[in-house]
Amino acid sequence: MNISPSKLNSFLMFKLPAAYFTGVRVKYLDNQKCTVSVKHRWINQNPFNSMFWAVQGMAAELTTGALVMKKIKESGKKVSMLVVTNNASFSKKATGRIVFECNEGHKIDEAIKKAIVSKQGQTVWLNAKGVNEDGIEVSNFNFEWTFKIKD
Repeated sequence: MNISPSKLNSFLMFKLPAAYFTGVRVKYLDNQKCTVSVKHRWINQNPFNSMFWAVQGMAAELTTGALVMKKIKESGKKVSMLVVTNNASFSKKATGRIVFECNEGHKIDEAIKKAIVSKQGQTVWLNAKGVNEDGIEVSNFNFEWTFKIKD
């Protein structure tokens, strides 16, 4: 089975309903880039009339996680994946449609190759930036993913 935006969005509905019901959707996925979109609505707002930081975090993590899932599937190996560290910064109120993008598929390729060859766990930091409809960055997330080959 290929990993595609529509299949990932169905996955969200059944496995990550909090992301699905708050409007997080995968819009684009290829070997190097993933784009996820979420619109500020009543269900995902904070008391300050902007998008709750955790909703932004779900969208940002999905941009990196979808790339990781695609790369693991393409490797043909059984690889465990886990976020061990993350950090974020917020620079503007998140209102309207926010688009998160990660374009670091090459880093995942390298980490999975090293994990396969060395049989040791590997880590990689992946970045996802959230921008509003005016192209202004509203948040910036970093996730440290670990990969380990399963026996």
